[in-house]
Amino acid sequence: MDCFIKKIFDGNKEDKIAHMQFQKFSKGEFENRALIRVKNSKGNFTLASGAEYAKDLVISVAEKLGDEKVLVTGALIAALDLEGFEYKEKKMAMGARKYMIETEMSGNEIIELSEKVPKAFIGLSFKSEKYDLKIKPKSPKSMKGASSQKKEGKKLKIDFCKLKTSDEELIKRFVFDEEAKGFKNVEIAHDFFIDEIVMPSDEELGENKGNFAVIREMAKRKGKIVRRLNVDKEESSKEIEFLA
Repeated sequence: MDCFIKKIFDGNKEDKIAHMQFQKFSKGEFENRALIRVKNSKGNFTLASGAEYAKDLVISVAEKLGDEKVLVTGALIAALDLEGFEYKEKKMAMGARKYMIETEMSGNEIIELSEKVPKAFIGLSFKSEKYDLKIKPKSPKSMKGASSQKKEGKKLKIDFCKLKTSDEELIKRFVFDEEAKGFKNVEIAHDFFIDEIVMPSDEELGENKGNFAVIREMAKRKGKIVRRLNVDKEESSKEIEFLA
């Protein structure tokens, strides 16, 4: 599965994961989002990213595993109660439900679990011969505006998700830029400019017309994304208008 940023740059306006990524944003400017850093050491890749990529990484690696079973640990985290799956322990953390996972699952079963809890944060870690994925089992920090940008000269902290693999095809789902071909080190950051909150039409709402919870959930963000790359110390950027 391609990451949500690639889907937007590819013109996919109906992707549910991309839509959910932007539900938490208000209007405004949000700098240094969806951070990613990848090191290529003779075809062995070490990827580090922000929490935004957690579900994309889990599903992408799980797709590669298929029927192969691995030990899965970590947590599913949600604001509301979840059901329809087995878990080791349930905790409460900062008002959120935290379902601790520790069990053997196949890649297909991991995908099935992710589909059962579409609104949950998927903080799962697992390892196979070719893939070593680690995601922090905690809630990502809330979004802040431009005032939260990093100090000049300070290195961005990118460590919520980590993946080690020799699978270049999978890496290209996250580093899909022509400018990054043959890279040794690449760092990518995004600036989100949300200009408008687009409310769903009465036709889209159907029987949910007047249901403010559903309206908030269906509302889309419209604006611009600037993708900034540093490829082996060569900087470049590109932008795209989006609706998600």
